[in-house]
Amino acid sequence: MIRLFALDVDGTLTDGGVWMDGCGNEWKRFDIQDGMGIVRLRTSGVEVAFLSGRHSAATAQRAADLGVKRCVNGVLEKLPVLCRIADELGLAPEEVAFVGDDVNDIPCLRWSGLGIAVANARPEVKRNVRFVTSAAGGFGAVREAAEHVLFLNAREKDAVDSADGIHAGSTPEETEER
Repeated sequence: MIRLFALDVDGTLTDGGVWMDGCGNEWKRFDIQDGMGIVRLRTSGVEVAFLSGRHSAATAQRAADLGVKRCVNGVLEKLPVLCRIADELGLAPEEVAFVGDDVNDIPCLRWSGLGIAVANARPEVKRNVRFVTSAAGGFGAVREAAEHVLFLNAREKDAVDSADGIHAGSTPEETEER
């Protein structure tokens, strides 16, 4: 069961473009459907974390807008941060999904139980994951990855419930009769 969904930001949650005005201001574009995927994960009980190699006020704002409490900006080595978050939550690597797009994400992708690359990720990134989205970063890839995790979690829960003799939609009395 995936309990932590961590992701890179630039190129994964965004299309990788950063608009700068020469006065220190920058803008990023975020996909609304990606945001809904993150909300759906959080609602299902999956913790979400943003790990960005660049410091960005826009990333912090997007995290706050989505209720993502774990947003680490400007981290060059993401794996120690990801391991610390997993440890704080009492999670093993197999309970962690990580979504990325570039070579600096590979250590997190390899360590995580479920490494996910966006469609436009570097080829060397795609070789180190279990799932590649059909959508590009910033254009629904995070939503697709979130839906994949929700599907896997539901399938695992159904398998556990079946092993315990619980059938979906059954009352406890009906389960005992079976």
